[in-house]
Amino acid sequence: MMQTTVPDLIISADKVIGTSHPCFIIAEIGQNHQGDIEIAKKLIQKAKICGADCVKFQKSHLQSKFTQSALNRPYDSPHAWGKTYGQHKEFLEFTADQYYALQEFAKEIGILFTASGMDIESVDFLANMKVPFIKIGSGDADNFPLIKRAARTHLPLIISTGMQDYDLVKKIYQCVKSVHSNFVLMHCVSSYPTPVEDVNLRVLELYRRDFPDIHIGYSGHELGITISTAAVALGAKVLERHLTLDKTWKGNDHQSSLDPTEFQQLVSNVRHLERALGTPSKQIQGSEQACIYKLSKSIVASKPINKGEIITPEKIAIKVSEPRGIRAGEIETVIGKIAEQDVDVDEPIIISTVLQKLLI
Repeated sequence: MMQTTVPDLIISADKVIGTSHPCFIIAEIGQNHQGDIEIAKKLIQKAKICGADCVKFQKSHLQSKFTQSALNRPYDSPHAWGKTYGQHKEFLEFTADQYYALQEFAKEIGILFTASGMDIESVDFLANMKVPFIKIGSGDADNFPLIKRAARTHLPLIISTGMQDYDLVKKIYQCVKSVHSNFVLMHCVSSYPTPVEDVNLRVLELYRRDFPDIHIGYSGHELGITISTAAVALGAKVLERHLTLDKTWKGNDHQSSLDPTEFQQLVSNVRHLERALGTPSKQIQGSEQACIYKLSKSIVASKPINKGEIITPEKIAIKVSEPRGIRAGEIETVIGKIAEQDVDVDEPIIISTVLQKLLI
């Protein structure tokens, strides 16, 4: 089913999510910046060079997102940036001033900047920053107080639906719809990296069928770029992939992220695909004219036809002819007509050959 009536979702003055607009591509930086604002800026630069429309970070107010016992638990992992989980998360969390600095840097180089709001305080912070949209990650897809708070900012929302079943996804839809319709639901599988057999891209078709008044998207964590490109072919109007500078760096997300070369190839593949998708209108293309001239077949006489004779099926054949006559697909316009002039064997039937009236 083609989405032809879904309203455009305005993200910024020059970025629109819509049926007739290019797929909106998000470079998810998340916490791949290693807690270093200079690395974060390099990632923003790379995203811009790769052709992404937007960079996205993750904003948390740790005391609002976690219980104190969760923050205090020992974090014994090769990816840890501290002895406790709280120390680890604190190391990776930018300050408010740093967020504003990154937003300004992104503005200077011409790429949109936003973040996932991972608690109510962070949603309010992002709304005050006037980000173009707020992302709700899969970890908060069933956090309805948070979703409702985000919806009430009246900013566009992009909501990932990993770790949820379909009944829950329908509740998300109804929750936001009770406030506004400016949102996108993203098919997502929250495993890093996602096994190919778990991707289930046809969920995009399900979303398009059951949520026909909003746009849908895909947030991918699989290896490579083929599946993400295919998601666009299946109707995803928003595409999100993690971006890293080095897949071997410490951190849970780097392995399932794309490096700049891969991300740039993904963007290129998507734009190439979009050109090929075109429009749902079957017409003869200008590029086909040479082949039509060389190979298309015409209706010709299979035996001599005398002036005044009725043209019957046994008197004609379908062949490539020179000159060309009436095209083979229009055979019904010839059968049963009266020849207006003599036609030799292999001579094409042309409009002036037949009387333009049916026998009664």
